Amino acid sequence: MNHNEQLFDRFEGLTFDDVVLVPGFSDVLPDQVDTATTFARDIVLSVPLVSAAMDRVTEARLAIAMARCGGLGVVHRNLTVEDQAAEVQKVKRSQSGMISDPVTLPATATLDDAEQLMNRFKISGVPITNRDGVLVGILTNRDVRFCSPDDYKRPVSDFMTSEGLVTAPEGTTLEQAKKLLQQHRIEKLPLVDAKGRLRGLITVKDIMKRQEFPNATRDSSGRLRVAAAVGVGEDLETRVEALARVGVDAVVIDTAHGNSMGVVKAIERVKASWPELAVVAGNVVDEGGVETLHGAGADAVKIGVGAGSICTTRVVAGAGMPQLSAVWFASRRAHELGVPTIADGGVTYSGDLVKALAAGASTVMLGGLLAGTDEAPGDVELFEGRRYKSYRGMGSLGAMQGLGADRYGSAQGGGGRNKLVPEGIEGRVSYAGSLADVVYQLVGGLRSGMGYVGAGTLPELHQRARFMRVTTAGREESHPHDVTITHESPNYHRS
Repeated sequence: MNHNEQLFDRFEGLTFDDVVLVPGFSDVLPDQVDTATTFARDIVLSVPLVSAAMDRVTEARLAIAMARCGGLGVVHRNLTVEDQAAEVQKVKRSQSGMISDPVTLPATATLDDAEQLMNRFKISGVPITNRDGVLVGILTNRDVRFCSPDDYKRPVSDFMTSEGLVTAPEGTTLEQAKKLLQQHRIEKLPLVDAKGRLRGLITVKDIMKRQEFPNATRDSSGRLRVAAAVGVGEDLETRVEALARVGVDAVVIDTAHGNSMGVVKAIERVKASWPELAVVAGNVVDEGGVETLHGAGADAVKIGVGAGSICTTRVVAGAGMPQLSAVWFASRRAHELGVPTIADGGVTYSGDLVKALAAGASTVMLGGLLAGTDEAPGDVELFEGRRYKSYRGMGSLGAMQGLGADRYGSAQGGGGRNKLVPEGIEGRVSYAGSLADVVYQLVGGLRSGMGYVGAGTLPELHQRARFMRVTTAGREESHPHDVTITHESPNYHRS
């Protein structure tokens, strides 16, 4: 019997502040531990962190930053189908080993067309092909640096580089490409087949990014991985089709109550049409919820009802479960079924992250801790001399008036969006700086916690962890006391 089973009672819910991990014998140092984990199916992360599908947290910019740090971003669905797909596409095109489907233009396109295309995809050049796909030139920022406004109505054929164009055959490795790029002092290397048709593109920028972010979460083509949230409504197929077309790696069926027939049918609908796509579903709080979603075909299960800092579900609906107990009960069954779990909500400090993973979660989803970063949507606000960013729950009144209103499905009597029953609030969080710095502190805390437990891997953390219940006095003792804090720490705050 697991030594923690006596702690978790069916009729008494525990959350992160209620327990502490007991240090044990260790033969590993924090810098020696392995934090790799599985998100869903074959999606492996070097750090067990996932950003929440919230409109004040995850769009393309933050998803890119998360993937570069070794985690994963879930693009929210409070967007039109087209706009959400565009955010996913930005992530997939931000970094590649080899761009297998580079955007192109015909020689007859205008310089204005080229500029719009490069601005849209945030690229510095575009290959030019004929109607048969044969490469005829390449247009880069260098070619248009000194163009006048009148030039933008002229065709790109007047400006592109076509003579002495440097190319390489299909199958060229990154190392071979790097040598050619250096030899010819160029930034882009088109890959062509025997007939001269464009088959791919390797850039200096992508090679440098692979060196700069060696632990980034990438797919088999070297592109950054990204997930996206979908609902259970009528637009499900339309939204998934658009997301799959731009290369999304996983879809997250995003509802407040995952143990429901609507979610089961949504999983089945996605699996029937896109069997190759990883499907995550939630949220649930116990073994029954895990069994329901796994039985429907879910590749990972999201855990947590009412745990978020901006969630009011337990107060408004009277339903939910303290997060540590939810993770413990749900993950225990998930391990038996071989399905990864995602602990969603309730994390305030890096120590909470350690506890969630020790209780059995495969990854942890973060919202409020990331909402204050530079990469999160929204501007920095100044209030009483301190910097903040806006943050709101997807069950807040403002969010429910958007395209994700069906997440809570609480409209009644035909009231629709004019009479909503919010299960979240709107507020602000302290400005947190760059996401990379936040992730560094969180992962550093995780590594320290694993060192205290004596766990070299996350599965070992789950196996070796011993929880102890703490009293109110013990909880206060955990925080700095009997002192006035004069310098803020990057990984500790207390409101």
